[in-house]
Amino acid sequence: MTQISSTPTRVLVTGGAGYIGSHCCKALSRAGVVPVVYDNLSRGHADAVRWGPLVKGDMRDEAHLAQVLKDERIDAVIHFAAFAYVGESVQEPQMYYDNNVGGMIGLLGAMQQVGVKTLVFSSSCATYGVPECVPIDETMTQVPINPYGRSKLICEWMMEDAATAWGLNFVALRYFNAAGSDPEFELSERHDPETHLIPLALMAAQGTGAPLQVFGTDYPTPDGTCVRDYIHVSDLARAHVLALDALRGGAGPLKLNLGTGKGTSVQEILDAVERVTGHAVPHIDSPRRAGDPPELVANPSRAHEALGFEARWRQIDEIVGHAAPWFAEKPAEAPKVA
Repeated sequence: MTQISSTPTRVLVTGGAGYIGSHCCKALSRAGVVPVVYDNLSRGHADAVRWGPLVKGDMRDEAHLAQVLKDERIDAVIHFAAFAYVGESVQEPQMYYDNNVGGMIGLLGAMQQVGVKTLVFSSSCATYGVPECVPIDETMTQVPINPYGRSKLICEWMMEDAATAWGLNFVALRYFNAAGSDPEFELSERHDPETHLIPLALMAAQGTGAPLQVFGTDYPTPDGTCVRDYIHVSDLARAHVLALDALRGGAGPLKLNLGTGKGTSVQEILDAVERVTGHAVPHIDSPRRAGDPPELVANPSRAHEALGFEARWRQIDEIVGHAAPWFAEKPAEAPKVA
């Protein structure tokens, strides 16, 4: 179990009703912290908020955020609240800048008002764009190729400026591909629409979704399909707790990749889904999508050095196995939908 030393007892978790945010709230609770969730529930789920209070509100409402920080006696924030669909960001760029960048403006303004100076930020490997080489480390140039990635990079720049201007201390965690579900089956992935590969492959295999579209089978990879670094959502949650601990211990500002350092191809995902479910994945081979790099794999060594973080769930069959019950035609009785 992750333990926090000298950590605030009440932490504001923006977007804590969402996929990664709810898993983080569980990890915080296990570490003795009360997570206070701030979420407008536009894409989160109230029934995923189980380990602390829920305050409904918009990130762009600076006055409300400041009042919540005061009323809830918050002295650290973990910020997940953002739109996160790459394709949608291309179609609706203004919406992404308004929500993601506008939300960070509201949050930093509220934190400055109240004097809260500790922030863990959910960033993304999308800030790198098409990498110069793999594995990707934090020294590589960030040239995002879509509005989602640009919005996350702008937020990183804003935190840097706040650090200079009024002493914000932060960790920006650049995720690779979040995957899986709570191993204890209390929480799951639930997006509408669902865009992540593993849920889509599980739904296709188990008859609860359409055949999977495989975008590109002619990449310069061993089997011709894209290679990505899939990191278990519970590992991501634990990394946020460790990041908070590091900030309270005097580290920061920090910018860190979160991944396993291991690449898995789309075809290998399909093979894992078949092993776990006993069903082949009906799929359609489609042309490549513009802007999809052949391979995105993290160099996670800096997170290990700075936080002592290392992914525990490294086998793709384990990651798929934790997600699978939620996408079956008759979901397992043990999980509760979250």
